[in-house]
Order: sequence, then C-alpha cells, then structure tokens
Amino acid sequence: MSKAKHFETAPQDRIPFHQKLVYGAGAFVNNILAAAMGGMVIVLNIGLGMNPALVGLLGALPRLTDAITDPLMGYISDNTKSRWGRRRPYIFVGAIAVAVIFALLWQLPAGKTEAYYFWWFLSGSVIFFLAYTMFATPWVALGYELTPDYHERTRLMGTQNFMGQFAYVIAAYFLAIMQLDIFDTMADGAAGLAIGIAIIVVILGVLPAIFLRERLAEVAAEEVSEHVAEAESAGSVVLRNLKDFISGFATSLKFTPFLKLCAATFLVFNGFMLIAAFQSYVIIYYVFSGDTKEGAVWVGHSMALAAVSTFLIIFLITWLCPKFGKRRAFYVTTGISVVGYLLKWVCYTPYTPWLVLLPAPLIACGFGGLFTLMPAMIADVVDADELNTKERREGMYGSIFWWVVKLGSAMALAAGGFLLNATGFDVALGGDQTDRTIFLMRVFDVLIPAASSCIAIWAVYTYPITEAKAHDVRVQLEEIRGTV
Repeated sequence: MSKAKHFETAPQDRIPFHQKLVYGAGAFVNNILAAAMGGMVIVLNIGLGMNPALVGLLGALPRLTDAITDPLMGYISDNTKSRWGRRRPYIFVGAIAVAVIFALLWQLPAGKTEAYYFWWFLSGSVIFFLAYTMFATPWVALGYELTPDYHERTRLMGTQNFMGQFAYVIAAYFLAIMQLDIFDTMADGAAGLAIGIAIIVVILGVLPAIFLRERLAEVAAEEVSEHVAEAESAGSVVLRNLKDFISGFATSLKFTPFLKLCAATFLVFNGFMLIAAFQSYVIIYYVFSGDTKEGAVWVGHSMALAAVSTFLIIFLITWLCPKFGKRRAFYVTTGISVVGYLLKWVCYTPYTPWLVLLPAPLIACGFGGLFTLMPAMIADVVDADELNTKERREGMYGSIFWWVVKLGSAMALAAGGFLLNATGFDVALGGDQTDRTIFLMRVFDVLIPAASSCIAIWAVYTYPITEAKAHDVRVQLEEIRGTV
C-alpha cells in the first residue's frame, strides 16, 4: 500500500467549501424523504392495525415503477439542453413537487377500512416517487461532474454524506414524535410531521439548483448535438430517443466495474433494509416487553447515536482513502459494521437496556463508508465509460445505481413484512409475544445483514479502478476534449 502512486489535488479541481455545503443540502433532502418513507410507514401497522405483509407491499410496489422512471429521468437529464443546464431545472421543480405530494400523502382520513388505507397509500406513493425521481436523479448526477479529481470527489461525497446524516439524527425520533401528547392519534402525528418535513424539503431542496453550476454541461451538449445530427435523418425524434435510451441503459448495465459497485451496495444496504423494522420490534417487544413509548425512545437513541457516529466515520474515510484507496477503505468500514451486527445478540437484552446503544456506532461504519465511497467511485466509473463510448452519462449511471438500491429496498421491505409474519408476531399480543417469535426476530436481525455485508466485501475485491487508473483516464479525456 505504501508503494501506491498518489496524486495531489490541483487548486482548480477543488470545490469551494460553501458549494460542498450547498450540494450537501440536497443530501439532507434526499435522506429525510427516504428515512421518512421508511420510518413513518410503521404507523400503518401500529397506529392503524394494517397487516405487516400489506405494509411491506406498500413499501415495495411503488418503488417498482422506478425501474422505468429512474433510468428515464437519467436519460432525460443527460440529454437536456437549456440555458439553465441539464440538471438544475429538474432539481428546482422536483424539490417543490415532492414536498407538496409528501405532505398530502400522510393526511390519512380517520375511520377507514384496511383496504381504503392500502389503496390511498399505494396510489399516493406512486405519485410521490415520480416527483422524488425528478429531484433526486439530477441531483445525484450533478455531483459526479462537480470535480474531475479522484480525491476531491471523495471529499465532496464525504461532505454531502456528513450533511445527509443530520436527516437520520432527526428521523431517529420520528416514531416518538408521532406519539407526542399534542396529537390525538399516531396517524395525526404522522400528518403533522409530514407537513414539517415538506417545509424543510422546499427550503433546502432548491439550493443546489440556484447556487451550483454544471462543469460539463457544454461538453455534454456538444456530444448530444453531434449524435442528433447523425441520427435525425434515420427516423423520427421519438424513435431516436427510444433507441438512445435503450442503448445507453444496456451499455451502462454491461460495464463490469459499475456492476460490482451496484452488487456491493445492494448487499450492504438491502441486507439491512430486509430487517430494518426488526431492530425496532426487538427493542420494543423483547428489551422493553411491549412498551411502545419507552421502546420508541431507545430506538431513537440508538438510531441517533448511529447517525452522530457517522459524522466521525466520514472523517476517518476521507483520511483513509488518500493513503490506502477507496476499495481498502470499504473493506475496513464494512468489516467493522459486521462486528456491530453480531454484537446485537448480546447487547439487546432486557436486563441491561442501555446496551442497545453499543452496536450502533459500529454498524454506522458500514453506511458511512457505503454512501461516501460508492458515489465517489461511480464518478470514476462515469469517466472510464466516457473514454470507452465518447458519451457522458452521469444521469444514467446515477439513476441505475439508485434504482438498484431502491429495487432492493422494495424487495427487502416486501419480504420483511412476510418475514415478520413468519416469526409469528401479532401486534394484538403486545408484550406477550411467544418465545419462538422473539428468538426468530433476534436471529434475523443479526445474521442477515452480517452475512450480506461479508458478501459485499468479496464483490468489491476485484473492482479495477485504482487512483492511478482514474488519473490516466482523466488525462486521456482531457486530451480528447482539447482536440474537439
């Protein structure tokens, strides 16, 4: 490792700190919406009595539409030519639209049937994710082009991940907030909380569109113009765009370094998502014997500690990467998280409740590393792909990457509901769940994310883009652009 060649970041490649903060505002918006949709949905079960399997389906089915809408939005963003750039118009409009729809989604009318709530939330969620895609996909793509430097990309993604963690600190207490005495019911708490979240999303979500600039907008516009000029005579605009979309989608999916990153992210993130609800259920129904209010507070403490720990972990990652590379940094952070998952078995105990806090900082290492390193590595992938294809596809790569995350999340949420049913959990029993139910919930909570994280380390082992390789790609790209 000491013999690896390192390159210093040139002054012109550095992103001013205030611009990193502005880009990070988008991360806060992205994370607060994701955390809210995942964390508030428990209201449908505990607050309204909906079957956990149906709740799981509500988390899964709307996200399946992202299989089309995410890559399509990525393609549209990559190929947009406007005076405001390729990304910024969509970021601005998307932030406003997603905030309004989110607030309306949680205004659940009282006294309705389970079927009513299911279809209300399903239809509203589909619309919500369409608006979410309009904001998130261009925002992600914008980050890939803000700097061409290997290490500055890690610093940028570290900053945005740092800011995004504040969303999880707040989200850790969503369950407790929705049960405050100022609300008549938990559903009323969700309605009020959603309005507050929407206001924050509008204020912060538009900042990247207003204050950031697109470094490669002109380069991409020239590529699009040349490509269009060649293809216009061959057929209609619609057919040309459809062909380009399918071709770009297929090319991105066939790029091996990108597939390795997608696989690792799928395993780490969705191994956790599969049992995301189990941590809350184990703490509430095992550690606190069914006391939902006290259990919710400690769930919040654990999640908040994990989020706060991630702040420190991001500093560790940005220190590790210049010395040892992004791939080895991933081994370290993911390996530590595996230890944290295994510690849950001994630390989640009714005899010493405060021990639920101990695994949280270790588990946070996995997520801190994942969402700092993976975006920085995908930015390197985009450059390598441009060298091969002579086309920039930040939007396509970003959309496919996050679609993989969301697809896995959808599958995990759906499976998680059925998995919870398989344990024999019955919300009507309160703290009187059977010993078998408690045992199975604990086993799933520990072993599933630990095993998937170990497989993810194996997937990244052969990722080929090193610092030296990324630098060589950059030099060749700049030589090519200089001749155009």
